Amino acid sequence: MPKKHLILIGFMGSGKTTVGERLASSLSLPWVDTDKCLEQKLGCSIADYFKTHGEQAFRDRETALLKTLLDKEPSLITTGGGMVLREENRKLMLTMGWVVYLHPE
Repeated sequence: MPKKHLILIGFMGSGKTTVGERLASSLSLPWVDTDKCLEQKLGCSIADYFKTHGEQAFRDRETALLKTLLDKEPSLITTGGGMVLREENRKLMLTMGWVVYLHPE
C-alpha cells in the first residue's frame, strides 16, 4: 500500500489539532481528528466513555477507527495522545503514511 496519509502524533497539548487543521487547509487535504470522530461515534466524551467502559475498551475503539482510515482518501490525521500506546496502532500508522511527532516547547 502506498503511503498516503500525513499523521500527526504527540502528547496532549502539543498542538496536533491546531497544526493539523491549518496544515490540512494549506495542503488541501481532508482533516480527520480521531478524538472528534470517536466522540461522534460513541455519542459521549472520551472521558465519559473511559469512566463507563474503561481504557481498554476505548483503545479497542481507537484501533478500530484507525483501521477504517486505511482505505480512505489521502488525508491529514490528528490522533489522540494515547494512540501510540499500542504497538498495533504504531505499525498501522507507519503503513498508512508519514508520521510526524509534534513536541511542545
